[in-house]
Amino acid sequence: MNLNRDILYLIFKELRDNKKSLCSCLPVNKEFCEIIIQILWKNPWKYLEYERESLLLNTIISHLSKESRNNLKSHGIYPLITLYENLSFNYLGFCKYLNLSIINKIIYLFKFHEISIIQNEIIKLFINENTKFTHLYVPQEFNYQINLIPGAKQCFSDIIFLSCNVDMNDNVLTGLTEICESIKELELYIKEKNNNFGVIKLLDIPKKLINVHIHNSYSNNPNINNNSFNKILENSLMKHAQFIQHFKINAPPISNILTTFVNLKELELDGSYHYPWNCLENLSLPLLQTLKTRAIPVEILASLIENTNGYLTKISIDCIFYEEVVNKKIIQAIYQKCPKLKYLKLILINENITEFENILIKCQYLDELFISVDNLFDPRELFEILIRSSPISLFKFKFNNLFIPDKLESLKRFLDNWKGRRPMFLQFNYRDIREYSTDIMSLMKKYKAKGIIKEFDMHFE
Repeated sequence: MNLNRDILYLIFKELRDNKKSLCSCLPVNKEFCEIIIQILWKNPWKYLEYERESLLLNTIISHLSKESRNNLKSHGIYPLITLYENLSFNYLGFCKYLNLSIINKIIYLFKFHEISIIQNEIIKLFINENTKFTHLYVPQEFNYQINLIPGAKQCFSDIIFLSCNVDMNDNVLTGLTEICESIKELELYIKEKNNNFGVIKLLDIPKKLINVHIHNSYSNNPNINNNSFNKILENSLMKHAQFIQHFKINAPPISNILTTFVNLKELELDGSYHYPWNCLENLSLPLLQTLKTRAIPVEILASLIENTNGYLTKISIDCIFYEEVVNKKIIQAIYQKCPKLKYLKLILINENITEFENILIKCQYLDELFISVDNLFDPRELFEILIRSSPISLFKFKFNNLFIPDKLESLKRFLDNWKGRRPMFLQFNYRDIREYSTDIMSLMKKYKAKGIIKEFDMHFE
């Protein structure tokens, strides 16, 4: 049976985060190849691997016209690059993400003596009336006025995402305001000094912003005072408050902006222990569905979860002090206020393992569990609880730093008792390779052969 091309595209699109699987399907036939290349080149920067930059650069430059190649040759650049004479596809035509940050890094990586020449030729390759981008990433200290390139207005007419530094010069900023009228997602990188207050214009142009990420480069130094800039920025963002559904910050806001996000669905707090996060206390986000945090005090997190209305489906909690974890409030808040929870990443210690069982009992939609522990954690009781109380929906497990002291007997018992349930996805992450890692891998293969494990993996940091 031949599948419709549109159906094949939708199937392969679901694999867009799995480069290995996509590439394995490339040789099947011409139709598979054409569809997969289109998906891979929609955002080629996403799949870029270390020490493979030259391959991407060579492919990009191979799209150059004869005139542009001669221009590079006249500046002594041509011999430094391998050109593919007969490309199978117009790869750049599939590209919807223009990441000028990565392009700059690749160019500087090869230490070309005429940086501006090759940069100019590459940028003109991407920006023209025959291409259309939805995502634009502008690097720090970028001085190229891309709005002046012929066809730029048409090229960026469908832009929905912009990422940039706020220390850009006025000419570049003016150019961005001309071509980014349709943005709905904005990522801003705020510097310690020399921030351009004119960047506020980028907030005035869109009719509504849905996704906002503010990254303060001084987040680990609370003594740096950027209050005036941040306050103006936050006041401008409030104009979009009723539309914003995803908000990410790495330092506490200056104003009460969080209280205005009445329709917020996703909140990411990439915090720092240097800052007090009192702004989160008594904060009510009734429609919140996803909460991802890093280095946020447990008491404040518990308060934040308690003030939601039961719509949370994903909670990820990273980097909290172990002495704080003894406080069971965070676990209690989760099982009391998150009946629809599907994904949970949490740090556990033995002192609150019994309380943790209530999450398994009360959160019956949970399907993925990511547990981090310290070196003193004894996993035997955890495995018993997972055997006894895991909801039917749960089948994906990740364990971070989980050392099993009883020659894997408790793990074997856990796997034996999983028989008859949905085959599990199982992953172990360790900071270094332990003596019994080979034993774990052998055990995983055995239980995969039995059909108890669907997929397994082991990562070492």
